[in-house]
Amino acid sequence: MNNRLVSGDYIIFIIYFIIVAFYGYWIYHRRKRRELDSKDFFLAEGSLTWWAIGASLIASNISAEQFIGMSGSGFKMGLAIASYEWMAALTLIIVAVFFMPIYLKNKIYTMPQFLNQRYNSTVAMIMAVFWLMLYVVVNLMSILYLGAIAISGISGLNVYVCIIMLAVFAILITLGGMKVIGYTDVIQVFFLVLGGLAATYIALNLIAEKSGQTGILNGFKLLTSQAGDHFHMIFGRGNSNYMDLPGLSVLIGGMWIANLSYWGCNQYITQRALGQSLNTARSGLLFAAFLKLLMPLIVVIPGIAAFVLYQKGMFQTEMLDSNGMLDVNKAYPSLLDLLPAGLKGLSFAALTAAIVASLAGKANSIATIFTLDIYKKAINKEASERKMVSLGRITVVVAMALAVVLALLLGEKLMGEGKQGFQYIQEYTGFVSPGIFAMFFLGFFWKKTTSNAALFATIGGFVFSVVLKFLPQMVDLSGLASTGFSKDNGSGVYEIPFLDRMTFVFILCIIGMYIISKIENSRGVQAKGLEIDAKMFKPSPAFLAGTLIVCGILTALYAIFW
Repeated sequence: MNNRLVSGDYIIFIIYFIIVAFYGYWIYHRRKRRELDSKDFFLAEGSLTWWAIGASLIASNISAEQFIGMSGSGFKMGLAIASYEWMAALTLIIVAVFFMPIYLKNKIYTMPQFLNQRYNSTVAMIMAVFWLMLYVVVNLMSILYLGAIAISGISGLNVYVCIIMLAVFAILITLGGMKVIGYTDVIQVFFLVLGGLAATYIALNLIAEKSGQTGILNGFKLLTSQAGDHFHMIFGRGNSNYMDLPGLSVLIGGMWIANLSYWGCNQYITQRALGQSLNTARSGLLFAAFLKLLMPLIVVIPGIAAFVLYQKGMFQTEMLDSNGMLDVNKAYPSLLDLLPAGLKGLSFAALTAAIVASLAGKANSIATIFTLDIYKKAINKEASERKMVSLGRITVVVAMALAVVLALLLGEKLMGEGKQGFQYIQEYTGFVSPGIFAMFFLGFFWKKTTSNAALFATIGGFVFSVVLKFLPQMVDLSGLASTGFSKDNGSGVYEIPFLDRMTFVFILCIIGMYIISKIENSRGVQAKGLEIDAKMFKPSPAFLAGTLIVCGILTALYAIFW
């Protein structure tokens, strides 16, 4: 197979690059007539439309971990991995109805600001430092490495060169501020969806041709029949992938914690809607929910198609790692290699768009947290608007440089050698998300929650996660196998599925926070509340209609592929 781009592919990619660069420059130049302040740079306050918010949310979310990692999980376990996408659609609606009004009513612009306003500066500063480390060490590094692996597989360029090129492209977009990111993300999403659909079309058509038929509909029918075990959304306890997606936990357990923490308490996600009007923010989140319904068609179905083609004798060498073992993360790049000239360039541009948009969003959030929540509050309280914008740009460059170094040094060790990149990221992010979500959840909806209770969730949540992760090494948990809360990992050790661990940790955090708060309340400790009006949770009729459509589609999907 030829894994090189031809001139036509490069032309398409260059056209994409020119469109994004010039559109971003035009957006930046149009607003340069007035001095750029910090809220405009970090939040694009009041200037993003609903469709820009929705597109930017998806562009920041869909990256190498989905195109590469989720396609790899689709290859291994099938459509069930799409629960992360489809459950996210419903999560976005919940965030729009219940979380966003609280943020906007209380003029919250960053997650540490929320913690400072609701709890105290200690909680806010601890979490600000933590989020900076998480975004650089986990998010930026993983996206750079997985993205570079994919681009290298398509173009033939050296992986290290790809890492550096992606970082430079993302920096150029990020330096223009959130408004440039938000509006260029609309173009990024266009290329992302178009290129992703092109790859899916080619894969389904090829499967049909392999069986003497034609057309993508026939290809999909053959896909569901030839890989029938890959089209179940809910796994039974006997399924070999149960540890990754433990049955009903994807509907009533840890999947909710993962999604609500990610979409509702995550700076680089919520930042798109912060600073906008409530109706605009809600409309943008609803638009993103509809786009989420489409994503499995772009990132999961290709992985399943690659599995079927692999069973038919294709990709036998392309999907091997350096040790000669099957590497599921190479499913999507191997599939893209089948595309004809032109379409390969389009898919190459789509993949690059997804990676760059996600990098830009995270880099902007890093700059926002460092500048507004650390520098402005702890280092230089009198910093001018110009100074904060300049520092934000410097922070973007420094953060990206650190991520590049980490990707070059640790990327292969942490995410190479056939590991499911997407599941790897989800599991280790899950060490902290239950405590964070518990802290936000009670902070939103129980006004008696105290600052010490929040500190307990911050630190205790991580400790509980570590203990439950390594508990099977010390205690025999085989007795829980009949309940589904433990499963043999293949080496005789019964482990707790990580989504169930997240549920247990969340419950422990909630109980601990409740007890601590009640004790402190009895001693006269007064918690800091937020301004909440029940009327602000009422959605508009149009939003409600859109919600019903999303719920109807989700019900149908789970009913068909249960």
